[in-house]
Amino acid sequence: MARERPLRGAYRHFQPITTRWHDNDLYGHVNNVVYYGFFDTAVNTWLIEHAGLDIHHDPVVAYVAGSACDYFAAVAFPQRIEVGIAVERLGNSSVHYALAVFVEGEPEACAAGRFTHVFVDRRNNRPVTIPAKLRSAYESLLPV
Repeated sequence: MARERPLRGAYRHFQPITTRWHDNDLYGHVNNVVYYGFFDTAVNTWLIEHAGLDIHHDPVVAYVAGSACDYFAAVAFPQRIEVGIAVERLGNSSVHYALAVFVEGEPEACAAGRFTHVFVDRRNNRPVTIPAKLRSAYESLLPV
């Protein structure tokens, strides 16, 4: 069952992304699987730029443990979009994001997603506690 179409106010950070020519499918709009790439790009850009995650050298990595998406309106190249990011739940080793794709400046989302990261030790792939620097940054994405 699809959720209600989210509004901008539900998100704490917006990551701009430009659609690309090859994102469009035969039907002339961004293919559904591309939205997962938008989510992954937005979250990982935020982790690098706002949480200080060094994706090449930090002792932890974040693996996607689950994801889903509901679609409300089509997006097509060459539209500029913004992915809204919020944290729904911050656990010991996992974080559950609420994500949404907005056409630049529009109040209603075109798609809404859910995405879970589990933090693991880079060497042994075992779950670890989210490092303090990341946890602190995540707190800025929690609902007010």
